[in-house]
Amino acid sequence: MLQDTIARLRTKKDDEGFTLIELLVVVVIIGVLVAIAVPVYLNYRQGAADKSAQSDVRGAISAVEQYYTSNGNEYPADADVAAPTDGKIALAAKTDGQAGSITISDGTTLRYQAVGATDSYKICAENEGGTKDKWFLYDSAGGGSVKDQTGGLPTSGC
Repeated sequence: MLQDTIARLRTKKDDEGFTLIELLVVVVIIGVLVAIAVPVYLNYRQGAADKSAQSDVRGAISAVEQYYTSNGNEYPADADVAAPTDGKIALAAKTDGQAGSITISDGTTLRYQAVGATDSYKICAENEGGTKDKWFLYDSAGGGSVKDQTGGLPTSGC
């Protein structure tokens, strides 16, 4: 009878828990999944920061054009601002005009440059969380869409 009880306990014990090999396989599978997921996540964050800077340029275009129509068809003076604390760049009003502002995202550096007296303007932006030395550029003289440039600001200005 004692031998039967010991035999039952031994067979019951074999069914409990996981073996060391099974646990190691699970840990390896989780490690592989994390090794795949982390770089993908970091690329998504970097892409989101780039899109944020690009969106800020588009918003700045709208703000500058609104300023232009509200201030006697004159563009504002140059601006070179690295992420202000309130998230806005003020555009001072001309005589009898309306002031304006450009809203920018956290971590975005935006530059606005008037070209000539009131002919056209350029807007450039980058985000510190985005691709290194990738700037998004808009030149109102050429119109079109916002272009991206890797390797720093162009020598033609902005």
